[in-house]
Amino acid sequence: MSFLRDLAQGRTTFDFVGKRMLWFRISAVLVVISLGFLVFRGLNLGIEFRGGTTINANNPAGATVPDLRELTDAAGVDGAVIQLVDGGESVRVQTPSLDPDIESELIDDVANITGTERADISIDSIGPSFGALILRQSMVALVVFLIAVALFMSWRLEWKMAGAGLAALVHDLIITVGIYSITWFEVTPATVIALLTILGYSLYDTVVVFDKVTELVADLGERMNYSDIVNRAMNMVLGRSLNTSLTSLLPVGSVLFVGSFLFGATALRDFALALFVGLAASTYSSIFVAAPILAVWKEGDEEWISRRRRLAAKSAAAGSVGTGARTASRPNRPRPPKGRR
Repeated sequence: MSFLRDLAQGRTTFDFVGKRMLWFRISAVLVVISLGFLVFRGLNLGIEFRGGTTINANNPAGATVPDLRELTDAAGVDGAVIQLVDGGESVRVQTPSLDPDIESELIDDVANITGTERADISIDSIGPSFGALILRQSMVALVVFLIAVALFMSWRLEWKMAGAGLAALVHDLIITVGIYSITWFEVTPATVIALLTILGYSLYDTVVVFDKVTELVADLGERMNYSDIVNRAMNMVLGRSLNTSLTSLLPVGSVLFVGSFLFGATALRDFALALFVGLAASTYSSIFVAAPILAVWKEGDEEWISRRRRLAAKSAAAGSVGTGARTASRPNRPRPPKGRR
């Protein structure tokens, strides 16, 4: 209970900066794994990005994935993604862009094998050029967001804080996208929206930390070095950051694990996964990545090098004065003559 009380009141004494190499190694491992999957496996881009046709049909006849796979193979369709939805009550067949005649024939075959009227089948077709346009616009939106973040933090705080904040954002982005590559979840426009959302959350958490650092620099800059100030700021806002993260992760986790996996609401899965992983990564990065990077960067400034030397000189002087005072407080006692006991 005392720990929770100290955490809530900002009185913990964790050495975040002193253990920075441990945090950096953990982040490096996660980033390397994510990049490895992205390079060698890639992403499962949805039809909105790569173009193609999605056929959704009810399945009263109980058709299986192998049954539908025979249809796509017979039609000469390579790379088709076939899924049973809602426990097999409906099916989804995603294919690359097809010739209109082949597409029409495939729809007829799906209707026959699933026992559904053709008129009741939902068909979504997106051309490859439109998919490429959506992907390009998503990348443009991400770049614009990062530039806006850098300009805002440089104006509101300082450019080194902006650099550390961007490093945390890129860290969160790589890990979140890497999870999509590892799990092979489909990347949809909802995923992009979720990514931009969690990047905004990460920015908010980082700005809260840096704002507290700026406040303490003004108050304690002549009495503490920069790393100690960052540690003090982190311990003061740690409880707030954890509370905010938990209250965000609990409902998102409910959507992901309960709504998506238990109740089969697959439409929520892509969005909820990005939110859940991104929120967890952004909480970690704002505490263990952004703040230590800022501390290491600022400690290299001439201003803070000079302050550190002055503080060390004051500490040494205070120590020597204290030693002299203790020595003076002990009067020299005359030694007894030799031979006396």
